[in-house]
This record gives sequence, structure tokens and C-alpha cells, in this order.
Amino acid sequence: MTISLAVPILLSGVALFFASFLSWMVVQLHKQDWVKLAQEDKFLEFARGCELATGSYAFPGCSSHEEMKSEEFIKKQQAGPCGFMTVTGRVNMGQNLGLTLVYFLIASFCLAYLTTLAFRPGDKADFMAIFRFVSTAAFLTFFSAIVPHAIWFKCRIVGHLIESLAFAAIIGAIFGAMWPAV
Repeated sequence: MTISLAVPILLSGVALFFASFLSWMVVQLHKQDWVKLAQEDKFLEFARGCELATGSYAFPGCSSHEEMKSEEFIKKQQAGPCGFMTVTGRVNMGQNLGLTLVYFLIASFCLAYLTTLAFRPGDKADFMAIFRFVSTAAFLTFFSAIVPHAIWFKCRIVGHLIESLAFAAIIGAIFGAMWPAV
């Protein structure tokens, strides 16, 4: 990989970071992903009493395959509710934004590397060839992981699909326009 890819990598990482901000804060693609509990105060009071550690929980939960087959567990599952819950500490917005930018820079670097395996920097490659390759790889990068997550944990994926398509088009266009020529 050549230094001539540094600018498209950095530009892509920053562009995707701002596109992510726009999708969350302006377009609000994920507004319906998280809803407020109807009895939030009651739930929070109860949860504080449980002294939950940071982590992900399933309810009803079990510790083994044998317990999952037990009559008690099956009754709990049939009675409901069933679900998943992630408990975090306070959100550190600055840290999370920084990590998001790092994620997009690493993804852009990896996509640049992948693209060099198909197109050598300096070789003649037209915009559409680079765009199609990078945007397809980017779509797979940004969308594929959420599908099994949605299957298992029932999260909404519509916003992620739209975001992934937008991210793929953005990075594909940047690499297509800035691919190092001879």
C-alpha cells in the first residue's frame, strides 16, 4: 500500500464519521431503535436495588444447557417477558465519538488495503470500477455484522441498512475519485 492512499483513507474516515453524526442527530435514523420504558422510574428504582454490574444479560437466563432444558426455565420463558439487556456505566460521549472515528479510520484503511489487492495504485482504473469494488466491500463491512445481531437480539436494522448504503456510497466515491493515478 502506498502513502498516496493516506488522503483518501483520512478523508473517508472523517466523512463517514460526519455521515454517522448526521444519520443519528439530523436524519435520526435510529430514533425508533431505543424506546423509553413506560414505567421507567419504577424500573430504575428496582434495577438499582439489584446492583447490576456492567454487562449483557438475558432474561430469563440460564448458566448451562442442562438448565436451559429444565422445567423451571421453560416455565419462565413461556410466562415471559423474555429479552436482553445491556447495562453500562455513564456514557462518555467524547470517548465514544473518538472510538467511532478510530473505527472509521481503521475500516477505511482496511478497505484501501483490500482495494490494492484488486487495483494497483498507479495503474489505470476508472472511477466506476473503483467505486463498485470499494462500495461493495464497504457495504459488506458496515452492514453484515448487524444482520446476525438482529436475528438473535431482535434489534431494528432499517436504519443500519440505510446508513450502510450511504457509507458505502461515500467511501466508494472518495476512493473512486482519489485513487492514485500514474
